[in-house]
Amino acid sequence: FLEARGRQVSAKSRLGEAIRYTLPRWDGLIRFLDDGRIDLDNNAVERAIRPLALNRKNALFAGSDEGGDNWAVIATLIENCKLNDINPHTWLTATLTSLADGHPASRIDELLPRPHVG
Repeated sequence: FLEARGRQVSAKSRLGEAIRYTLPRWDGLIRFLDDGRIDLDNNAVERAIRPLALNRKNALFAGSDEGGDNWAVIATLIENCKLNDINPHTWLTATLTSLADGHPASRIDELLPRPHVG
């Protein structure tokens, strides 16, 4: 239908532009029909990132580019904790304690927030 309709309308019209935008993405747009695990919309993702979007203005007051980069790293780690059902305060306390106690920098990946398996 979209291909046929696309040939009938001006490519510069709003409908023509919408059809041209949709056709190359069609497989992705209908994927949820074949896989029940895929949500029709991305509301869950939007709700998950809303706190970061609301707080991103804080990075403007970080004082420097490096301060903004540091804020982004901390915010990402905290949100990663939340996504994995890990208490961010508990994780951060344990991580800073481990670093202060001499945890080797070569094994820093061991301290990243990951869900407990087992």
